[in-house]
Amino acid sequence: MLTELMDEKAYVPMKAKELAMLLDIPKSQRGELQEVLDELTAEGIIGISKKGKYAKPETFSVNGIFGSHPRGFGFVTVEGMDQDVFIPEEKTGAALHGDRVQIVITSDGKNGRRPEGAVVRILDHANSQVVGYYQKNKTFGFVVPDNQKLTKDIFIPQGCDQGAVTGHKVVAKITDFGSQGKKPEGRIVEILGHVNDPGTDILSLVRAYGLPEAFPQEVMEELESVPDKLEMETPAGTAFSGPQAVYHLDDLRENHTWKGTYMSRLDLRSLQTVTIDGEDAKDLDDAITLGMTPEGNYILGVHIADVSHYVREGSALDKEALKRGTSVYLVDRVIPMLPHKLSNGICSLNAGTDRLALSCIMEVDHQGNVMDHRICETVICVDRRMSYTAVNGILTEKKEELIEEYKELLPLFGRMEKLSSVLRERRKRRGAIDFDFPESKILLDENGHPLEIRPYERNTATRIIEDFMLLANETVAEDYYWQSVPFLYRTHDTPDPEKMKQLGVFINNFGYFIRMQQGEIHPKELQKLLDRIEGTPEEPLLARLTLRSMKQAKYTTECSGHFGLAARYYTHFTSPIRRYPDLQIHRIIKEALCGGLKEKRQAHYQLLLSQVAVQASVLERRADEAERETDKLKKCEYMARYVGETFEGVISGVANWGIYVELPNTVEGLVHISELRDDYYIFDETKYELTGEMTKKTYKLGQPVRVIVAGTDRLLRTVDFVLERER
Repeated sequence: MLTELMDEKAYVPMKAKELAMLLDIPKSQRGELQEVLDELTAEGIIGISKKGKYAKPETFSVNGIFGSHPRGFGFVTVEGMDQDVFIPEEKTGAALHGDRVQIVITSDGKNGRRPEGAVVRILDHANSQVVGYYQKNKTFGFVVPDNQKLTKDIFIPQGCDQGAVTGHKVVAKITDFGSQGKKPEGRIVEILGHVNDPGTDILSLVRAYGLPEAFPQEVMEELESVPDKLEMETPAGTAFSGPQAVYHLDDLRENHTWKGTYMSRLDLRSLQTVTIDGEDAKDLDDAITLGMTPEGNYILGVHIADVSHYVREGSALDKEALKRGTSVYLVDRVIPMLPHKLSNGICSLNAGTDRLALSCIMEVDHQGNVMDHRICETVICVDRRMSYTAVNGILTEKKEELIEEYKELLPLFGRMEKLSSVLRERRKRRGAIDFDFPESKILLDENGHPLEIRPYERNTATRIIEDFMLLANETVAEDYYWQSVPFLYRTHDTPDPEKMKQLGVFINNFGYFIRMQQGEIHPKELQKLLDRIEGTPEEPLLARLTLRSMKQAKYTTECSGHFGLAARYYTHFTSPIRRYPDLQIHRIIKEALCGGLKEKRQAHYQLLLSQVAVQASVLERRADEAERETDKLKKCEYMARYVGETFEGVISGVANWGIYVELPNTVEGLVHISELRDDYYIFDETKYELTGEMTKKTYKLGQPVRVIVAGTDRLLRTVDFVLERER
């Protein structure tokens, strides 16, 4: 009767009391009416407004993006709502991870609980294809998705498997998205190879994340007009040669290239110039010069490959670069944003070759302040291509053979080290947060199998380049902010006060505190916390929790500052070969330098940049996730050969389901609580400790342990350990 009433066109949403009066239900039975209303609401058959009025679900429905959890339930992110809406497993309907859905709110979420809801309609499916592991039965099969957030297997009817057998990694096109009680259905459109074939694992991830591979034909055709090298008609001058490189910023005005196509550019080929990158890097997009003024200030030149000279707006190259958003660095391959002829060729700042650049040249005093700067189009020629290892070997390890080999560059490296230290100290004084999590270096054989995994630590050389790039990014952002032209910024918003409050409560259990003023926190407080926990057993946990309590950096058209760097102005200017936002702002800078950024062009960029900001942020997250997953995959494969062997490690995490142990090579695995067989262990969430009920034995953060590799799961990309004495 209630649902029929609400289906009538004349019906308007009513409260329970109004419904009781309309239906002539006596007061003695209104409790029963409320029970019926609650049950219908919980089942999603009717909906309830924030004011307690009842109607058909679609009357109060909201739209959002569904995110699935491996355990079956999910959350819907709704624009304008402070919290995600929890969707119980039985109310997810046919929704798959990433789908845009319509939901009804079934519970407002009180007493700190999230609001709950039910999916009533799928508006847009995010997954037309699924990559996964094929399991074949006699007449049909299933594809188990690689993406753990896709919690439903895909049913493959007889005749739709293209001959795939159990163990194949496949791409399946979904033909029927199913319903609450029915699995999605599909057909196999591509067999990637057997799960044990070399390269199949990474290829599966490439397809699963929708990463582009080959460049379209129109892009390759457009490349034919790109030259292989620059033809310079004027030889490099000698005005600034010599190891001391003493000159003023103003001196650079007069050193032009007078002949040739590039006559408006500053000719800086006579400056001592180096690139410093990883040994295996091929897309070299930044080079450094560093001189001194007669008064003793530094003249730092950060010279960035002028990609926008070759990739014109609206061209096939440009459209494809925007579609890719960023280069993706997987463990066994690079999926570049630009074709190799550009990224490794004419745009790469290779040693001994003339190259076009967009340069940010800064005069920096001994406190790290930029006293003056110039952003200009230039021609450069790199003298030496240096690696981080070699520069660190010279500056930190003092290796005699390297010092001899690069003796003409020693004064330059000495200046670099001093200026880098000055810049880092200045950032630290203003409160920039420096997270220093060790990254992994995974070495593979010719078949893609992991040979070695070791931590890839930052060193003096990596910090030098990081410090110089940060300064150039800040300088460019501030310059164009005050020009009031459309621009792309790299922003990092102030953390949510509630999350900071939760972090503060948690770290109090370890004897630490953070100071907040009127609900706001200064980045300096978080840096102080990181300084205090450095070297302690709880450092890995607290540093990660601090990072998770902060918001994610993103691209925006508004300059709202970068919280983590404690910077008022910040952008991404230094990597146009591998990041589209950098390429985009290079175009704006060059138009402004040439006086062409008139009202019409500003309106054009104003419209374009908001789309670029959103798309680049999304594609960056996709690349990051794909890179993390390939690392986890290879770590899992590497540890599979050591099943039964013993390793030393430290406890890196404690949870009510067990302890996480990290090995010196950065591999992390779980000792499940069921493997702690000598006692019944209780989790203390205030101290992040497991304590034996009888023995009082504890397992806590930073504690050294010896573990045995019990097994690995390549599908889940996990490693299982047991404690040596528990086996």
